[in-house]
Amino acid sequence: MALSIMLQGTGSDVGKSVLVAGLCRIFFQDGYRVAPFKSQNMALNSGITETGDEMGRAQIFQAEAAGIKPDVRMNPVLLKPTSDMQAQVIVMGKVFNSMDAVTYHQYKPRLMDHIEQVYRSLASEQEIIVLEGAGSPAEINLRDRDIVNMGMAERIDAPVILVADIDRGGVFAAIYGTLALLSDDERARVKGVIINKFRGDVALLHSGIEMIEQMTSVPVLGVMPFIELNIEDEDSVGLSQNKYRQRNHASHNQLDIAVIHLPYLSNFTDFNALAIQPDVHLRYVMRDEKIGYPDLLIIPGSKNTLGDLKYLRESGMEQEILRLNQLGIPIIGICGGYQMLGNRLYDGIESGIAQMDGLGLLDCETRFSAEKTTTQVEAKVSVSPPDDEGLFQVDNEMIIEGYEIHMGQTIIGSNTRPFCRLISRNGQVVESDDGAVSPSGNVMGSYIHGIFDREPFTRQLLNKLRQRKQLPPLEQSQSLDGFKQREYDNLADNMREYIDIQKIYRLMADHAEQQSKQTKI
Repeated sequence: MALSIMLQGTGSDVGKSVLVAGLCRIFFQDGYRVAPFKSQNMALNSGITETGDEMGRAQIFQAEAAGIKPDVRMNPVLLKPTSDMQAQVIVMGKVFNSMDAVTYHQYKPRLMDHIEQVYRSLASEQEIIVLEGAGSPAEINLRDRDIVNMGMAERIDAPVILVADIDRGGVFAAIYGTLALLSDDERARVKGVIINKFRGDVALLHSGIEMIEQMTSVPVLGVMPFIELNIEDEDSVGLSQNKYRQRNHASHNQLDIAVIHLPYLSNFTDFNALAIQPDVHLRYVMRDEKIGYPDLLIIPGSKNTLGDLKYLRESGMEQEILRLNQLGIPIIGICGGYQMLGNRLYDGIESGIAQMDGLGLLDCETRFSAEKTTTQVEAKVSVSPPDDEGLFQVDNEMIIEGYEIHMGQTIIGSNTRPFCRLISRNGQVVESDDGAVSPSGNVMGSYIHGIFDREPFTRQLLNKLRQRKQLPPLEQSQSLDGFKQREYDNLADNMREYIDIQKIYRLMADHAEQQSKQTKI
């Protein structure tokens, strides 16, 4: 039987996902077969497994930290909000239905048996499972149908560590209040607390830690400092607070790349490979902020394409985009952003809006359908005509890799050319065009997420932008995979320094021993 440990939080965005990744890395470094698990994830940031299943991005980077390939069993239920009241429900990587919050809350208990079976299937292949909760276990209005916090911990009998974020203030009240709202059995399941995101001298906390331990009888296992880590966020909620805001400007030797922050922005991790490059200044343009004059503008993916297109129109960003196009500034649209760049979109699936004119920068039309495309793909960038001096002109057919997640099909017109030719989907040989490039060569759209992760394509693109800025080319790019592996190791090193990892090992072993005794009885 696999050992287990579950991280739950005093609230959302306290750092559970990152700490789960860190524990996965530590156990992996120590020679254990380890996997992450989150029964239900609500996020617009998702990815695709090798089998074409969609799962939360957080469990993907946790799997990477654990040294294993992502498996949809690590995240059997994924909720992707399509509006303030509605979400697409994805079960075991496939679209199940769309539900409002009340309907889904009533339906959740019917998923629990299936979730447990999935967990036990995954656990049978591992030595340790690190589980992650969602939000807070003290959400007493949701407790009777909980499938992701104490409901999950009780079902598989896992010990729990409570994570509290001191950076937002009131950390001791959050710890005490959370534990006070739990039942006696639930409190007994909580074996320790981790205080996260601390800034300053930890000596200032010692008296508070002693008092909270006396008041709750739950030990504090460590105080994690606030450290700068470039590990993928679970969702875009943190973008409004992090370094990608427009707090400074690109230097003369840097490329200024602007990404529009859409209300239903999805898969913003598409641009992490750009952000880590030494010659790139990446920024997200929020509402009421000016786009300015970037070297490249990106319109990202969206879970409500027409709703976000309406936002561009009403916020005045559409006019800015059209102005930049007139100035010859390159524009790239990924997935929903690609759809917005076309002439017209026909929906009725995602947004409740029947149809809408697009930005008109690419000669194409998109029609949405209930069928969702979820594939890993490999493609060759199309060779441009000899007289094409645009940004996407290449000398040879360059290979790119990524994944598709979309519910629309786009047909390009005669006044454009495909961006690339798909050569495989989920490992199966195919021949199919993807994307579109404008006659000027300055506007491109594609359904492929992750196209910047492959270094040769990204460096060629950046060097063409550097050439436009009269900067010399760079020979090499920062490897995204190598960068992430170093960040996982850095996270693990910090957790070993500031958290009692040996105590976590002991509490897992002690709990497993108690389980064994109860089974014999």
